[in-house]
Amino acid sequence: MTMFILARKRPADTQPSRDAASWLGLAASPTFALMAWFSANDMQAMMCSSGPGILPIGGMAWMYLLMSFFHLSPWLKLASALSRQLARPIVRQEAIGGNYGGAN
Repeated sequence: MTMFILARKRPADTQPSRDAASWLGLAASPTFALMAWFSANDMQAMMCSSGPGILPIGGMAWMYLLMSFFHLSPWLKLASALSRQLARPIVRQEAIGGNYGGAN
């Protein structure tokens, strides 16, 4: 059985949904980091009567921290794209054969 894949041009209305998905991807990592911080602070408030453990954060805070790291890829892609854009040399084109503003 042979399968054919046809390349079609995407309609123009998919661009906003792709932009929304990009923003949602960028929102995931900071949200999980904030949830890890809240969880760590809640655990410390609950453990105030007991002695400190080896690590000051509990299980849920670890999970949120790992989720934050796993969702860092959109931020890394953005940073890579920006660094490539900044590293690109600026090409200056100069006029050939005269000046533009004055008389010859």
